[in-house]
Amino acid sequence: MSVIGLGAMGRALAGAFLENGHPTTVWNRTPGRAGELVARGAAETAAVAEAVAASPVAVVCVLDYAAVRETLDPVAGTLAGRTVVNLTNGTPGQARETAGWAAGHGAGYLDGGIMAVPPMIGQAEAMILYSGSRDAFGAHERLLGALGTAVYVDDDPGRASLYDLALLGAMYGMFGGFFHAVAMAGSEEVPASEFTPMVSGFLNAMIASLPAMAAAVDSGDHSAADSNLEMQAAAYVNLLDASRAQGVSTELVEPMRALLDRGVAAGHGGGDVSSLVGLLRTAPARG
Repeated sequence: MSVIGLGAMGRALAGAFLENGHPTTVWNRTPGRAGELVARGAAETAAVAEAVAASPVAVVCVLDYAAVRETLDPVAGTLAGRTVVNLTNGTPGQARETAGWAAGHGAGYLDGGIMAVPPMIGQAEAMILYSGSRDAFGAHERLLGALGTAVYVDDDPGRASLYDLALLGAMYGMFGGFFHAVAMAGSEEVPASEFTPMVSGFLNAMIASLPAMAAAVDSGDHSAADSNLEMQAAAYVNLLDASRAQGVSTELVEPMRALLDRGVAAGHGGGDVSSLVGLLRTAPARG
C-alpha cells in the first residue's frame, strides 16, 4: 500500500493501514511528516515515483485536485496496471475528469469521500464512500476496509463526491441551526452546554420525519402536511424578529425565510415543506 500526501488525514490513513498489518510506503511533498509513521514501520520515499512503484494501489489524499494532477502527472507513465484511490475532496466533475485521465494511462480509478475526521479513521464509524471502477473496488475492498466502513455507491466516478458534498451540506445546515439556537439561548445567559441536550432531543425527533419527506420528494406528492408550508412561513417571521430583538444576527437563518416565502408564492402553501426541494433545483437532474 502506498499513501501519497501526509496531511492530518493522510497520516491517519497510513496509520490505519499499518495498524492492520499492511506494508505501507508513504510520500509527502514537504519532508518531515513521516517520522511517527516510519517509527511504526512505514517506508518513506523521497520521490513520488518510488511510492507509486512500491504498491499496486496508491491512495492519494492531498489539498485539491490540482495537487493530485501536479503530483501524478510526472509519473503517469508508471500507473498502468495499478489502481489510484483518490480520497482528495473535490467536485463530481473533477472526479470524472480525473477518472478519464487515469483510464488514459491504463490505471484503475476509485474516487472517495471521507465522511469522518482523522481521529475516526480505522474505526467502523468512519464511513468512506467510493465510486468508479467496480472491479477495482472488489479487488481492494478488504484493504480499504482498514480505513473504516467502505461503501461502494456507483460506477460513476463522480457519485462519491456528490454524496460527500451533499452530506456536508446537511451537516453544515445542522451546525448553522445549532449555532443560531445557542446564540439565541445565550442572549439570556443560558449556557450552551445546558441548552444543547434540548437541541439534540428536538433534532432527533425531527429526523424521524425525513423518510416521509424523502418519499414526498421522490413522488412529487407534497399534499400530506401536518404543519403546512404557509403556516410555517408565517411563524418563521417570529424567529427572525425575536433573534433581532435578542441581539442575534439572522445571517444563518434568513435564507430559509426567502425560500419559504417563495414556496408560498408558487402555490405550495397548503402542502408540506418538502415541496421546497423542487425550488432549489436550477437544472434538470442528470440522467
